[in-house]
Amino acid sequence: MTAPADLVLRGGPVHTLGPVRPTATAVAVRDGRIVAVGDHPDVRPLIGRGTEVVDLAGRALLPGFQDAHVHPVLAGLTMIQCDLHDARDAVKAVAAIRAYAEANPEAEWISGGGWSMEWFPGGTPSRRLLDAVVPDRPVHLINRDGHGAWVNTRALELSGVDASTPDPADGRIEREAGGAPQGTLHEGASHLVGRHVPEPTAEMMLRALQAGQRRLHAAGVIAWQDAMVDPKVQRAYLAAAESGLLTARVVGALWWDRDRGEEQIPELLARKDEVGRFRTTSVKIMQDGVVENFTAAMTSSYLNGCGCLTGNRGLSFVDPEALRGCVTRLDAEGFQVHVHAVGDRAVREALDAFEAARAANGANDHRHHIAHLQVVHPDDVPRFAALGITANVQPLWAAHEPQMDALTIPFLGPERAAWQYPFGDLVRAGAPLAAGSDWPVSSPDPFLGIHVAVNRTPPGGNAEAFLPEQRLSLTTALVAYTLGTARLNHLNARTGTIDKGKLADLVVTDRDPYAVPPDELAGTSVLATYVEGERVHTDPAF
Repeated sequence: MTAPADLVLRGGPVHTLGPVRPTATAVAVRDGRIVAVGDHPDVRPLIGRGTEVVDLAGRALLPGFQDAHVHPVLAGLTMIQCDLHDARDAVKAVAAIRAYAEANPEAEWISGGGWSMEWFPGGTPSRRLLDAVVPDRPVHLINRDGHGAWVNTRALELSGVDASTPDPADGRIEREAGGAPQGTLHEGASHLVGRHVPEPTAEMMLRALQAGQRRLHAAGVIAWQDAMVDPKVQRAYLAAAESGLLTARVVGALWWDRDRGEEQIPELLARKDEVGRFRTTSVKIMQDGVVENFTAAMTSSYLNGCGCLTGNRGLSFVDPEALRGCVTRLDAEGFQVHVHAVGDRAVREALDAFEAARAANGANDHRHHIAHLQVVHPDDVPRFAALGITANVQPLWAAHEPQMDALTIPFLGPERAAWQYPFGDLVRAGAPLAAGSDWPVSSPDPFLGIHVAVNRTPPGGNAEAFLPEQRLSLTTALVAYTLGTARLNHLNARTGTIDKGKLADLVVTDRDPYAVPPDELAGTSVLATYVEGERVHTDPAF
């Protein structure tokens, strides 16, 4: 006699995203795995006295979402410190900073982040705004995109940063007319102050991870690749994995120190580990910055406000020749390599490095990937499929919004602006696709990213579509956030679709995404999230 199921979900559309049976109305789960996918008659024999039966009541069931590039521990630290993500403008940001400082008089430093460049003229907030509300303690607040910091005068003084301090090779100090630091520190310049901020304790790091995990589970995310795992972050994951607090499956991308070279590879090998649901099998290399502060590496010069060439082509944080050597060594040692590349030159440098690794080591199944891909030269689009490199995209950014329209397009010019986020071209060229959020840079909610991927318009906005020829179908977008990322993380044999024998990683949504108009996708919410059949998030409405 067949043993009864532990859990049955029935009575709503089931989108399996799998090849065997794309749609169903019922799923049965036993011992954390899916044992039946079909309709009510298929699961009725599996309902026993102890079976939990969930009536979907017309609500949809999908595979659990998986995020290919996210920073939940950093996000969690911001959540438990001075969090500016909900401020929306400069006035509200300053008010939030004042309130946090007043509520935490014992804090030696005011730390946190979440501010956006479009809140401030030129994208560069001044130290004087901070001085007005926190004059006596140092303040260090990381930009929402993680590519800069906003600091006050006290922080600059304690760090010894003044008019005579040179720009580091991998960053820039924004300056006032006389040369004094203005208060915004771009890229590597943020470390001039950031290295003096007290390190968070192990207890804080674990709390941050738990806060980040709760938020991701609430968005329906059951697995991810953490794109910035330094030793402190790794220790937090290991503690959570060993204690059973880690309910997600996580691949940790070990952080590549761009100030060093191949001599760090033995250290990374020593940190390669697998404990419970956590594996450190990837290495993250940041090859360039971002377009908004002119540090994304471009094949040709940025323009100025008048449309003239500036001579600045951005920064390659790792010398391209050295990058080829590092990637080849990492590939030979069995690491997956995860490269941050925003500008078209950085994308080309990363592809060149993967091509060199393949020539030296032969083909393998490491599943290397390039994240962000804001500007991709058309000549390089076919190379993803040819080299087997996954395009790791963050769709939420591919829309007309203030940062795009005011801080990006004018400085790229019309030709390069049309090369941005070429999701459709990549798919048509056969590139493997995975999707992520880069949270806390942007929202962790997959449906917001799916909305933009399908519409190329911002959630809730009436803007014209941004490069509409690059739209994705709903199924392609959903697969990128599920099976595509599962494949990237070598989990596709176990999860990513709703198929018999796979782990019961599932999400219940308040509506069927296939039954709503495309411009309403962003309104879809997650009501319940299951990991191996265990509910890890429940919305009060469920």
